[in-house]
Amino acid sequence: MTRFVQQSDYTGAEFIDLSMASATFREVDLSEARMRGVLLFNADIDGAIDGLRINGVEVKPLVEAELDRLHPERLRLRPTTPETARDAVDVIEELWHATVRRASALPEEAVYRSVNDEWSLAQTLRHTIFVVDAWYGHAAALRPNPFHPIGVPASFTTNGAEFGIDESAAPTLGEILAVRDERIADLRAYLAQVTQEELDRVRRPNTAIGCPPPAERTALKCVQVIVNDQWAHVQFANRDLAVLEQAYA
Repeated sequence: MTRFVQQSDYTGAEFIDLSMASATFREVDLSEARMRGVLLFNADIDGAIDGLRINGVEVKPLVEAELDRLHPERLRLRPTTPETARDAVDVIEELWHATVRRASALPEEAVYRSVNDEWSLAQTLRHTIFVVDAWYGHAAALRPNPFHPIGVPASFTTNGAEFGIDESAAPTLGEILAVRDERIADLRAYLAQVTQEELDRVRRPNTAIGCPPPAERTALKCVQVIVNDQWAHVQFANRDLAVLEQAYA
């Protein structure tokens, strides 16, 4: 398969009379793309999708409603108060504990195996550490050095080493879970005492190098990002665990 990785910027380009059948698009920005006369049979799309219209119908509300039907816990992942924020963290922890228990029934090597070039379970758990560090430690708490070295940023974050990420790290599952527990405990401690006023207060941008980019944000917005990202990645992890369970059956 031909691979195009970090090639020239294709913004505004036209692709006409081409076959992209069975192609894979990973970390690709398709914002404001226009597709006319396309064939899209048996495609599988995961990502941040808003404003997408297919044959004149906006897709997001339909997808969100169906996801809520299939996963009613999602209704608890839209916190607006300290109490509902604490409950949202409870939801994601229940999901992750169940997923880790599921993985424990497989050979130890399974947690380090990739499925279809996706992150392994170990890498996914390391990413959830990074997400808490980024959106709580960096964006909400405004700490100068919140990032744990074993955290795994998204692939488009290419300067992780500059703010403390060890790209050569190879922690054990036990080490990963211990760090993750620390991060969640830190977040819980904050939510245990935070007031509504503090949760809704707009923070100044954190200008220390890190992720996300500097911007004014409320702590509530940051918590919402954390719990929704955690939910999405536990779904990915369970999807790939199903493949591994078949492989080890």
